[in-house]
Amino acid sequence: MKTRNRMKEYEILTNLNGISGFEKSVRDYVKLQLEKTADEILRDRLGSIFGVKKGPKGSPVIMIAGHMDEVGAMVVGITDEGMLKMQAIGGLKAEVMVSQNVNVILKEKVIQGVITSIPPHLSKGDESATKFQDLLVDIGADNKEHAEKIGIRIGQQIVPVNNYYVTEDGKKIVSKAWDDRFGCGMALEVFKELKNIDHPNTVICGCTVQEEVGLRGAATATQMIQPDLFLAVDVSPVSDYTGKPDGFGKLGAGFLMRFFDPGCIMNPNLKNYFEKIANDNNIDFQMFLSHGGTDAARAQYAGKGTLSTTIGLPGRYIHSTTTMIHIDDVEAVKKMLIAIIKDFDSDKLNNLINV
Repeated sequence: MKTRNRMKEYEILTNLNGISGFEKSVRDYVKLQLEKTADEILRDRLGSIFGVKKGPKGSPVIMIAGHMDEVGAMVVGITDEGMLKMQAIGGLKAEVMVSQNVNVILKEKVIQGVITSIPPHLSKGDESATKFQDLLVDIGADNKEHAEKIGIRIGQQIVPVNNYYVTEDGKKIVSKAWDDRFGCGMALEVFKELKNIDHPNTVICGCTVQEEVGLRGAATATQMIQPDLFLAVDVSPVSDYTGKPDGFGKLGAGFLMRFFDPGCIMNPNLKNYFEKIANDNNIDFQMFLSHGGTDAARAQYAGKGTLSTTIGLPGRYIHSTTTMIHIDDVEAVKKMLIAIIKDFDSDKLNNLINV
C-alpha cells in the first residue's frame, strides 16, 4: 500500500489514454497540476505544455521534459464482418498485440475489444510471421454497419487495457504507458519540489507530444523555450532478463546515464559533470547505450545548440502492452534531477560549453 500511495500520480497518468496526436486527456491533467505552482504556463501549437518557475534575471534555463504520448494504434478500416483494421502508432511489434484486450477510445465512451488470433487448430502448416497490418480488433460487431452503429469511425485511437499493479515484493510496478507517463509524472513531481530547493536557475518542467512518431513536440517546444540545458526523462529498455552478456541496464540499479544513442551523443564534459554529481550525492546510476532515441536528440538543435541528454528509467518490455519498473530507480531519477537543479549555474554552463 505504501508503494501505491507514493506512486499515486503515476498511476493516474498511466491509466489515461493518449497515443501520438491524441494527448489531450494527459495534457489536461498535466496543465491542472502545473497551474498550482507555476509562474507561467507555456504551450506550443502542437500541444506540448510546460510550467515555468522563474529564477534570477539572466539565470540559466533548465528544461525537464517527459512525453505524453504512448504507443498504440489507430482505426484505419472496418471489414464487412465488422472487424477493425489498425495502423500502429509508434514502434509496436505485431506479436506483442496478438490476443490482447484493447480499448477503442470514442469521444463519449470506450469500446472494448480483443485483437484476433488464429488458434493452432486452424493454422497448421502456416508458420508465416504475423504482420501488424494483418491484425484485427474484434469488438463483437456483427458486420460493418453494426460497428458503425456502435460508434466506430476511421481515425479513432486504440490502446491496451491497463492492468496496473505492484509486485509481491512491493518494489516493482507493472503498467501500460510507463513510456512515458513516468517522465510526465517525474516532471510534475520535480516541479512541485522547486519551492523547497535553493537554486540559481529558471526551471521549466512539462511534457511534449508526439515523441513516439518522430520527436515532433520536442522540435517545437525547445525552439519556443531555447533552454541552456535540456533533460529528457524517459523509460529505456533494459536487457537484464535476456541473459545477453553485452546488454545494458538492470532494474533496481539506478538511473540510466545515456552516453550514446543514434540521435544524441552525450557531451563528454556534461557526462563527467553528471557523473560527479551522482557520485557526490550517492545516487545510483548505470551507463547506458541505447539503439533508440528520445526528445534529447531533437532538443540539441534548439537555438544555437543546447546541452541535451536523457535521464533514463530502466524498464522491461517497453513498446508492448505493459512495462515493469522499479521504485528504487524512480527515486534515483528524482534525486539526480534535484541534484542537477541545485548545482547548475551560469559558471557551470560556461565551463561546459567553452571547454
